[in-house]
Amino acid sequence: MAPLLTLRDVHLTYGTTALLDGAEMSIEAGERLCLVGRNGSGKSTLLKIAAGLVEPDSGERFFQPGATIRYLAQEPDFSDFATLGDFVRAGLAPGDDAQRAEDLLREAGLTGAEQPDEVSGGEARRAALVRVLAPAPDVLLLDEPTNHLDLPGIEWLESELASMRSALVLISHDRRFLSRLTRATLWLDRGRTRELDQGFARFEEWRDATIEQEEIDRHKLDRRIAAELDWVRYGVSARRKRNQGRLAGLMALRRERSEQRRVAGDARLEAADAENSGTLVVKAFRAGKSYGDRTIVKDFSYRLLKGNRVGVIGANGSGKTTLVNLLTGVIEPDAGSVRLGTNVQMARLDQDRGKLLDDTTLAEVLTEGHGDSVIVDGKPRHVISYMKDFLFAAEQARQPVSVLSGGERARLLLAKALASPSNLLVLDEPTNDLDLETLDLLQEMIADYEGTVLLVSHDRDFIDRTVTSVLMAEGGGKFVEYAGGYSDMLAQRGRGIAAKAAPKSSSKAAAPREKPADAKRRMTFKDKHALEELPKKIARSEAEIASLQAALSDAELYARDPGRFAALSEKLSRTQDELAEHEERWLTLEMLRGEIEGG
Repeated sequence: MAPLLTLRDVHLTYGTTALLDGAEMSIEAGERLCLVGRNGSGKSTLLKIAAGLVEPDSGERFFQPGATIRYLAQEPDFSDFATLGDFVRAGLAPGDDAQRAEDLLREAGLTGAEQPDEVSGGEARRAALVRVLAPAPDVLLLDEPTNHLDLPGIEWLESELASMRSALVLISHDRRFLSRLTRATLWLDRGRTRELDQGFARFEEWRDATIEQEEIDRHKLDRRIAAELDWVRYGVSARRKRNQGRLAGLMALRRERSEQRRVAGDARLEAADAENSGTLVVKAFRAGKSYGDRTIVKDFSYRLLKGNRVGVIGANGSGKTTLVNLLTGVIEPDAGSVRLGTNVQMARLDQDRGKLLDDTTLAEVLTEGHGDSVIVDGKPRHVISYMKDFLFAAEQARQPVSVLSGGERARLLLAKALASPSNLLVLDEPTNDLDLETLDLLQEMIADYEGTVLLVSHDRDFIDRTVTSVLMAEGGGKFVEYAGGYSDMLAQRGRGIAAKAAPKSSSKAAAPREKPADAKRRMTFKDKHALEELPKKIARSEAEIASLQAALSDAELYARDPGRFAALSEKLSRTQDELAEHEERWLTLEMLRGEIEGG
């Protein structure tokens, strides 16, 4: 089958930096590909080249004539559109299903009448997604599609993408989202691309093995160079003329070594420690907060204890940030009381990246405009040295914030927040725009942090890896605590977070979408075999989940063996995901069989 889209030997240089150095991509019909790489590696640029929006310095782009393509930018442009509905409909081509666009708007919780300058980031993102999903193109290029989406929005998007026949290329920091939707991985590293013929779930293990092999090969090359240098220095002079080829080979080896681009180092994320707080960090008693007639937090009583790592989750607009601001004393309750414990020193990372002024330099952000030193843990440190801990180069110190990517802005805010001594770390959407490697380090930093953590996030995998309990917004201002992470909450609650439907319009209800005439298909041998085997797999998964839950119910396990607790928790999450996939697949096949037999 001929590829729908091909990029070959793509080169692109910005200034003196070779961003893309022979990058390639090939997309076939129905492909499910994730594009991964560090912040600043050129992922978004490569996606724009694939979409035909950026012209490379050299290389070839081929797109199958007659095929259709849609591209989702990180920051869609809503200018010149009076409503979100106008923005969506402008993305339809002649022959596209306009009713599908209207249906998707409603499924995304929108009416289409919303004005772009009055909507939240999540609503704007859902409209941008509907615009590219509605035409059902042959190729969908999505750059950070889960940014600004809440958990219901992410689950809706996962379901919609899973049901589409379009080829997908995804850039995302959401591990669970990538693991569930992709079947191949393209790694953009030091300007070049390498492909793994498996989904993201297998990528990190393969990446680590690849980097380890590179180090082995580099060591072997160093030994060869050393041996050749020894021959040049101490070889017999009479042989020199007839061994010019060997000397040329040495020069080639040294050139190869000098041209190798090493993997960028890891950021060093470490929070500055303050003196210990008291055992009780925050106490809330029947606290409430309302804005006008709308109750945001109602009758909330809670004790946040030293060392707790608490995730606050729920749909957008459910009051998560308001609750955190109540608990940390940023706002006062209308009813009840909230009291901070003794000696609480707080460091915050807010989700508002807009607080960084575009014309301010990186050094000025970190030093607050005073000198060349950052006060870290109460001691002065040169700003360049501190910047390097967060993967910023020395020459970036005098660059304005305006030139930074979204991920670099996130790292800069992290650097600023973590410099302050603290024993209470408040992180509001810290994972937005961070690359996977920095997410890993942030996760490790939270695990090593000796204080208390209050975390708001829509990243299910990150929540599972970092928190000891979650506060779930149940609606109507009510928050309920569940032990464990997001997956544990699902198991205890018995359901996910339901998305809020858009208000019904007064006009006539939209007719349901009709299935195309060829929607029915025969069951293949593979389908029939799967239908027979899936109940056994479901039973095995259920038994394993029961066994893992029994082991985790041991109240002393975490204190006795935190490593085993973490391993069992991770295995439980993975097995629950597998069970959900088996059940969904079985249900799909059962419905297909019923449709065929009934037809």
